[in-house]
Amino acid sequence: MSQATSIDAALLRRWPLPDPSGGDSKEDRGRVLVVGGSRQLVGGVLLAGVAALRAGAGKLQVATVQEAAGTLAGLLPEARVMAQESADDGGLARLDRQALELARRADAVLVGPGMEGGAATRQVVQRLLRHAQGTAVADAGALHPSTPKARAGSARLVMTPHRGEMAALLDVGIGQVHAAPDELATAYAREHGVVLVLKGPTTWIAAPDGRLWVNTGGSPGLGTSGSGDVLAGVIAGLAARGATPEQAAAWGVFLHARAGARLSRRFGEVGFLAREIAREVPMLMQDLSGGAGA
Repeated sequence: MSQATSIDAALLRRWPLPDPSGGDSKEDRGRVLVVGGSRQLVGGVLLAGVAALRAGAGKLQVATVQEAAGTLAGLLPEARVMAQESADDGGLARLDRQALELARRADAVLVGPGMEGGAATRQVVQRLLRHAQGTAVADAGALHPSTPKARAGSARLVMTPHRGEMAALLDVGIGQVHAAPDELATAYAREHGVVLVLKGPTTWIAAPDGRLWVNTGGSPGLGTSGSGDVLAGVIAGLAARGATPEQAAAWGVFLHARAGARLSRRFGEVGFLAREIAREVPMLMQDLSGGAGA
């Protein structure tokens, strides 16, 4: 069993993100494709997309159900929004050729915000991950035991379950996850070749080679609707900039937690909104980078 390394500011300063100052255009900071949403749940895609940009990604593309695409385009003018066919239950039925080609060209692909589980969702996730060539982040509705098996040969995968989702992935009781989260995360990452972010008040990050990190900071206020979408977006944005999957996960978890702590001091321990978390990220990155900026 690997000993966990605590994530703190000192660790991240020794593990700096790619420096964005030498880039000439938005293309140099990477492309993110966010895939998700349904007729009832488009907000998660919005939160994740904004978070990816706040983390420093240069270009944002979004694929969501056709009924929500127009609304999302108005709320997210920084993004290219592609309308996709919806299923009878309101979720994504399939992805068109353009979306799959953008997945192949993207530096990071995030799938799952606003998606609910089901056969159609699994098919969308599997097809998308077969096309992804960069780092893929699977969150929320994209988390399923079949997800790690769907990757193309060169795709690198980050999975971000909370404890209930981890229990479902392993087909065990949630009590088993609470009892040994570090051991289960490490074993899952090794077996499936993924970076596993097991979310909670204490978050464990396991890499395929056995390395393990732990983050204990944050705020109870982070347990709010949409907070996980923001975290997934931050991780995808950092990966698009060139961070390795495990680095993007460690930085993303720490930034998310530190943003929650800042908001708690400003608004109170609970009651701040998920949409407010990503606004804290650029200055937090700058502080950790010694003023280099993001």
